[in-house]
Amino acid sequence: MSNGIQPVELSFIVALASSGSLSAAAREMGITTSAVSKRLAHIESRIGVPLVNRTTRRMSLTAEGDVLLEHARRILGEIDDLDQLLSKSRGTPKGQLRVSATLGFGRLHIAPAISKYVLRYPEVDVQLQLSVDPPALTDDQFDVCIRFGAPADARVIAKRLAPNRRLLCASPRYLAQHGEPKTPGELRRHNCISIRQGDEAYGLWRMFTGRESEHSAEAVKVRGNLTTNDGEIAVNWALDGHGILMRAGWDIERYLNSGRLVEVLPGYRTPDADIYAVYPQRHQLSARIRTFVDFLAERFEQFS
Repeated sequence: MSNGIQPVELSFIVALASSGSLSAAAREMGITTSAVSKRLAHIESRIGVPLVNRTTRRMSLTAEGDVLLEHARRILGEIDDLDQLLSKSRGTPKGQLRVSATLGFGRLHIAPAISKYVLRYPEVDVQLQLSVDPPALTDDQFDVCIRFGAPADARVIAKRLAPNRRLLCASPRYLAQHGEPKTPGELRRHNCISIRQGDEAYGLWRMFTGRESEHSAEAVKVRGNLTTNDGEIAVNWALDGHGILMRAGWDIERYLNSGRLVEVLPGYRTPDADIYAVYPQRHQLSARIRTFVDFLAERFEQFS
């Protein structure tokens, strides 16, 4: 028998890494923790390198384990795609689909969309992970990432799902107490609620009029006594009357319609950061990814 990694062990390694601990992996696999430990030790002994750093409660992959995990996920995904291409159910999506999205948009729109998607395609097992900062495009942990702004990386496919215009807003109470700015420059004397997300410049708001282009936008360094990395918290602070907030229209539309928030500087625009579904080029033939992205595009036509 070969001393190398066996195909059946790829799924074991992926499940182990996704679980985060030996005991959690055992629960997911329906076996004992000792059985998981013995199986892992057998693999490590046979291939001659440690794959996992073990602690009492948690585990982490070694450098060799990270390499194995990356290839295991890719290989398993390609096997699923090949199976669908060769089977009679070529057009029927099935298998595991790993989706990444940001916290606010993921909760409000992606999670409900997934609920509808799996009703239509029950053979797809979806894993949704929400985070403040999106993973790197080179990270092979996810099949589809929902991102804001078109990625420049040529190694991925990006399908535009919906426009994403960001607006300035504040509560009527704040504006009644502090006045309403008439130009972007006047934002400097207001309390502005800032959100730290990704690689965006913190506290730097860029604005331009409809006659101008994004390249000629005025950059305003805003200040305020409230900062967070969670958009939902920032919106609640704005609702409480603490200051002016820049937030995507999809997140504050209901509050604008109800009058709990008022748009500030409506004659100015901020650079767009449209919503994209991003996935590796090698997955373009995958039925589960293709149908999921098309499903999102159809669902988000309401934003256009």
